[in-house]
Amino acid sequence: QVQLVESGGGSVKAGGSLILSCTGSGYTFSRYCMGWFRHVPGQEREFLSFIGSTGTTTYADSVKGRFTISKDNDKNTLYLQIDSLKSADTAIYYCAADPPRLGGWCSAPRSDQTEYQYWGQGTQVTVSS
Repeated sequence: QVQLVESGGGSVKAGGSLILSCTGSGYTFSRYCMGWFRHVPGQEREFLSFIGSTGTTTYADSVKGRFTISKDNDKNTLYLQIDSLKSADTAIYYCAADPPRLGGWCSAPRSDQTEYQYWGQGTQVTVSS
């Protein structure tokens, strides 16, 4: 079955950088739509970034310029680099995956959490000033 496992979270100082990883298994990683979200208790889960089969990326306006999504299909791993960390970035970060709809490849950007079928368990990021 599809499994997603995030790693790379932790406690970091404001202004620093962090790279989160998400390793997928049980599916053809390269063909799936992949995304990153984060959740702060008491708030709705927030879309951060999307990457399609061919590497097309989208970002939430709130993170453009500081967050970079990428993937390594050979390693079945999705990444999220976060630069210039702020205390407001403190959250649980989740990766998500969804199978392609047409033609066997993911091309249409997806930013709604309801569009993703599979989720990881999350990794905590805590940013201190």
